[in-house]
Amino acid sequence: MGRAEKDPPRHGAEPPPELADIDVLTVLQALSDPVRLEIVRQLAGCPDSAGGLACGHIELPVTKSTATHHFKTLMAAGITHEREEGTRKFVSLRRCELDERFPGLVDLVVGKSRS
Repeated sequence: MGRAEKDPPRHGAEPPPELADIDVLTVLQALSDPVRLEIVRQLAGCPDSAGGLACGHIELPVTKSTATHHFKTLMAAGITHEREEGTRKFVSLRRCELDERFPGLVDLVVGKSRS
């Protein structure tokens, strides 16, 4: 089997994993880093109708390559979803899915309580 058959070219952002396949430990490990926690907090503050934030608009105290690592870690843990639009990449929190799979977790980590 040739390389082209093993690794097809990827276009656009990869789909996030199914949350049913993710355990709470994986999510908590991803959220244990202060930079990733800050990304989640910023995304949680974004209105659902906004469609996420452009990666460059998320304010982080790290280099671009380090930020990319953090975005990939959050997506691999099922916490975020990425979509590409032209040359821009948008990241959104999978809030509804996370609330369904792990009720109250997002509110706990972003420091909010529901009424």
